[in-house]
Order: sequence, then structure tokens, then C-alpha cells
Amino acid sequence: MLQALRNKIHGWPAAVVLGICVFAVAFFGIESYFVSRVDTFVAKVDDHEISQQDWQNRLTELRQQLAATPNAPYTVADLEKPELKKQVLDGMINQVLLQKANTDLGLAVSDTAVRDAIGGDQGFQVDGRFDAGTYRAVLAQQGMSPAMYEAKVRTGLATQMLPEAIAATTLVSSADVDNFFRLHDQQRDLRYVSLPRPSLADASVADGDIDAFYKSHIADYTTPEQVSVQYLEVKQADLKVGEPTDEQLHQYYDKFKQRYAQPEQRLASHILVNVPKNATPEQQKAALEKAKKLAAEATPANFAKLAADSSDDLGSKRTGGDLGWLEKGVTNPAFDAALFAMKKGDVSKEPILSPDEGYHIIWLRDAREGDSKPFAEVRGQLASDWAKAEAERLYNEKAGQLADLAERNPGSLEPAAKELGLAIKTSPLFGHQGGEGIPQDPKFVQAAFADDVLNQGNNSSLVQIGKGDAIVLHMAKHNAAAPQALATVKDAIRQRILDERVDAQAKKQADELVAQLAKGGDLAALAKAPVQTAAGLSRNKLGEAKDVPPAVLREAFNLPRPAGGKPSWATVQVGNGTYAVVAVDKVTDGDPAKVEKAQRDALRGQMMDAMARAVTLEYIDALRAKAKIQVANDRM
Repeated sequence: MLQALRNKIHGWPAAVVLGICVFAVAFFGIESYFVSRVDTFVAKVDDHEISQQDWQNRLTELRQQLAATPNAPYTVADLEKPELKKQVLDGMINQVLLQKANTDLGLAVSDTAVRDAIGGDQGFQVDGRFDAGTYRAVLAQQGMSPAMYEAKVRTGLATQMLPEAIAATTLVSSADVDNFFRLHDQQRDLRYVSLPRPSLADASVADGDIDAFYKSHIADYTTPEQVSVQYLEVKQADLKVGEPTDEQLHQYYDKFKQRYAQPEQRLASHILVNVPKNATPEQQKAALEKAKKLAAEATPANFAKLAADSSDDLGSKRTGGDLGWLEKGVTNPAFDAALFAMKKGDVSKEPILSPDEGYHIIWLRDAREGDSKPFAEVRGQLASDWAKAEAERLYNEKAGQLADLAERNPGSLEPAAKELGLAIKTSPLFGHQGGEGIPQDPKFVQAAFADDVLNQGNNSSLVQIGKGDAIVLHMAKHNAAAPQALATVKDAIRQRILDERVDAQAKKQADELVAQLAKGGDLAALAKAPVQTAAGLSRNKLGEAKDVPPAVLREAFNLPRPAGGKPSWATVQVGNGTYAVVAVDKVTDGDPAKVEKAQRDALRGQMMDAMARAVTLEYIDALRAKAKIQVANDRM
């Protein structure tokens, strides 16, 4: 093309044209190589992106926690609901905002805090003490390295720094506690009368009224869209895993030998001299001099006492500076290098400086050399681990085959069923809200109503119902949403219209009665019905008032205090078109002086927690208002 241009244009016009071309490429064509990108974040907080992978990992963690928590407020299936997914993402956004605030305020999580948090986790303890072998084994099962887990713990601690600081400055006065108990232990005396359900003088309903009601409430008389699907299911729990041969176990042992090894470990104690963040030269010098003095004094005989008296590590000073058994990579590099260069029984003669903490004086109390457990000793564990891994391999293999066969034969499940020896199952009819059995799972429902399955008649892609449970489904029957015939629901509509007329008339009669009572009328005489009384009802024991309708109780404790010697009046619907008239005659506040100190202290703590949460949420709202937050709903 350029040669053709050259042949047709000569001299300065050619130079101008080529210059324009170069200019255009320089500022438009090449730029696109640098600025063109495809966003994949689920949310972006200023410059920080929350990736889809991070968000999915958080959902996976929550699923595992819910599955292992009896009586949890949510189920695993609930996490597929859009509103809960949004709550999870909002929580991750809040974490990012808090971490940014930490950075802005110069707050950081120390290595000591991370170590104390890990050491205090009972899941890593044996006989009440941190065990490095258990720590490594648990992390290996979760597919995490110590560095990955420590970063996760550090992030979690960082997220709590500001909320804990807010909580530490939250105050609840004695007057606040007194006011709570005055309200909590409040008692009320009330009267009420249940009014009879009125009768309609005219119970006729015109066909025109029925037709108009039907049209204006058509959604109430529409049969919802429903489907029934065929599906194939691969479950890891149903797969049979044979007994491993010695050769297979030896291969597994050689491949994962590190899981069955005892790493090199050191039993250590330390004394920490803290160096403040952004310390002045004078502060650094003072800390170093203090550390050198302690190092000169420290011996195995007096080390525990020195640590208890002088260490700035609050987590270990109570136990004489004891850090337990440590292995390489658990502490920071400077501490690590010094510790593993020492000999058993040594006390470091020079303080060791570690970032974000300060100076350490270390006493190496004992040492264990690393070694591997022999095959025979771990054969039982090997067989168990191999069987678990083999079951996962078989499941992934068969689930992959199912997905591939379903995609290659999109119009039917028969080929996949025949190839894999699976039975085609059929679900009952269910709607968008799910149904009994497997349609309870939101992912199953979502796949059934997806366009490729519902409208195009194709097999679905592989649906992971749960860990080790995969399904492919195909439409069997589809009932579109359709209004019920007016003739079918005519009688129900007539009764509904009559019921609404009765409700309106009952409400009007009750309101008129209250208006008369407010002027000084007598309840029994005006209501012409028996008056019920209940004295000394306590706000904190409403469940004990079995004879009083719940709606009457709720309204009685919502009413204002009686004033001017006159009761407070209200009407309340008690069900089935009937109303009650309620009067509160007397209100007696609880006596805070009768509350025991332990109960007061417990309440004060609860109120402080609640107030701290509220203030923290307000603080996060303020951070949100200042930040630029983008949420990609289409990637959730």
C-alpha cells in the first residue's frame, strides 16, 4: 500500500501525508496496545481491585464454615442469593477500606501479633501448646504455605485494628445502664376488649366488581412458571476406590514426602524491646542500649524472670518469653537467621533487630533436627490420604467426562448416561423459587431456567451443587406462567372482596369506639363486650402472658405513657377481621438499684460492644463516602 502511495504522490505532498499517518499511529494505534485491557475485578476501591478469584475464595471459605456449623443462621445454598453475595462483597470492600485507613494512620500489624494469633489457635496445638508439625500438616491439607497463611492472619488482624481501637474508647455511663433496666424491667397495667366481627348488611358482589378485582390483582391468580428437568449426577461419595497397592503407596509417599517429615525445629524464648514506628534517633538509641543491657544480663537461669519483668511482648512475657517450638519460615528473616545459627543453650549476646517490632534477645532452649518418618510408620496415614486423593481424582475425571459428553451431545443426556453408566433422573415440577429435593439448590434452579436449557433445549454446562457433587441437566417439561381462568377463581375473589369489606367496617367501628373513649366514655358500656384486664405485665416477660393476644401485648408496650390521669388508647387487629381496643392505665419503670452488679457489668459490656459496632459502621460509611468504589454486578 505504501509503495502504491509512493508511486502516486511525489515530493512534499507525500511527506505531509506520511507524516499524518505516522502521527495518527503514534497517538492512536500504538496507544491502544498500552491502554487496552479487559477489567476482571468484581469491585474496585480507589486503586485496589478485588478479583473474581478472591471473591470466589471468600465464598468458598464461607461455604465450608457454614457446612461445619450446626444451626448456622444461613445455609450453604443461601450464599447463592444475590443479596447475600452482595453482603459478602460489601464486607470485602470494608476490609480494603480499613486496611487503607491503617496505612494512612501509620498502623501496622507486628510479627509478634501474627505469631501470637497463630500460636493461640487451638487447631494448631497439641496438649495445649503450639505444635509446628500440626501447623504444617493442617496448612498442607488446605493447600497453603506458612507464608500464605501468615499473610491471611495479618490481613485479618489489620482489619480489626481500627474497630478494636474504637471499642477501646467506647464508654457507657451508669446512667445509660440505669435507663436500660428502667425500660427492660418496666411493667404495665392494661385493659382490652375484643370486638365481635361485624356482619355485612349486604353480602352481594356484582360481577363487574369481581372482574375489576381480578384484573387489578391478576398476579395473585397466575400459576407461576414451572419446569421439570432430567439430570445426570456424579457424586464423589458414590465412587468406589479400591485398595492401594504397595507400589502406589510408595509412589504417593515419594511424591508427598514432605507431609510426613519432621522439620528442623528450635525451642526458643525471647525478650522484646519495642522500637516505636517512626521512632526518633534518640528513641532508637535508647531501645538499643536497653536491649544490650538485657542481653549482657541474660542467662538461662534468669532469662524467664528478665522476660517477665522487661519484655515488651505481652503475649509471651507471662510465660517467661516462651515462644514454643519454631521452624524455619515461621518468624521474620532476621529472627529466623539468628535463631537457627545458635547452639542449644545459647543466649544471644547481641540484640537482633527485626522490622516492625524492635530488638530481640533469644535463648535457644532446645533443638530438633529434621527427619522423615519411615514408610512403615506412616503407612496407615498414607493409605487414607491416597484414598482421599484417588476419590478426588476419579470424581474430577468423571465430572470432566460428563461435561464433555454433555457438550458434544447438547440435545440429549442419553449418550452421556450410556457412556458413563449413569441413570437419568427426573425432578418434580418447580418454579423460580425452587422446590423439594434437589431443586432446593439455587444453582440447580438457575441452570434450569437459563436460556440455553429453557429456550434452546440444550444440555446445561456442569453445575457444581456442592463439593464433590456435579450435575448436568436437560429440560423435560416447561409450563409457562398463565393466569387462572376467571371462572375458576370467581368464588375465591367474591369471598376476598367480602372479607375486605368486613375488615374495613371492623376497623371503622374500632376507631369510632376509641374516639368516644378518649372523650371519657366507659369501655364496657360502649363496647358491649367483656373487658379483660392484665396487671403488672413485664416488658421482658411478655412470653409469660399466655392469655393476652400477642398483637394486644405488642401494641400495649408501644403506646405512650398515660397522661393527665387518662389512659392511652389504641386499636389493633387481632386476626380474621376482628379488632381489639387496648387501654394502658399505668406504667411502672424498673428499679436499677435491684439489679446485681454482675448483671450490670455484663450489660455494660454488651452495650459497649453494640455502640462500638455502630460507631465502626459509621466510620466505614465515612470511608466509603470518600473512596471511589466500583462494583461490577455482571461479574458476581
